[in-house]
Amino acid sequence: MSQSLFGAQAPAADIAVTTQYLIVGLGREEYGMDILAVREIRGWTPVTRIPQAPSYVLGVLNLRGAIVPVLDLRLRFGLPREEYTATTVTVIVTVAGRLFGVVVDGVSDVMDVAADAVRPVPDMGTTVDTEYLKGLTSVAERMVLLLDVDKLLQPQDAQMLEAALPAANDVKAVA
Repeated sequence: MSQSLFGAQAPAADIAVTTQYLIVGLGREEYGMDILAVREIRGWTPVTRIPQAPSYVLGVLNLRGAIVPVLDLRLRFGLPREEYTATTVTVIVTVAGRLFGVVVDGVSDVMDVAADAVRPVPDMGTTVDTEYLKGLTSVAERMVLLLDVDKLLQPQDAQMLEAALPAANDVKAVA
């Protein structure tokens, strides 16, 4: 126990380590993105397509002068494409020190998750790619999959986008 400035005893080790996650939805599934990786949330706006990009990379958008690649999380996870609606948003995140947009069906809330409430991702065998998941947690009757945003892009996709971005910058500069 330690003593506070006001003379009351404060437990020294009772402070639980928690991480805040932005909860996003894809259909009926809920995913958590570490709030420290989230830079902003924008309503859906069309993007400029990048030729030869993977199917889940929709293109790029101009974010206050910065060219930002945008990927559809549904397509990244192998889910069917859905029409974008009024609730569809682009979450701007930092991935490996670079800004990327991630399109999701909607955003529901921010949730505090204690480190001891995160469960490991079950082994799904080699047919299911779970490398982009940090773990999972449950809240009431809901299961939330916690994303590792740094792994949403495959290394070869990131290299391809890096090579394509100068050309996208030239197109935006002319437009």
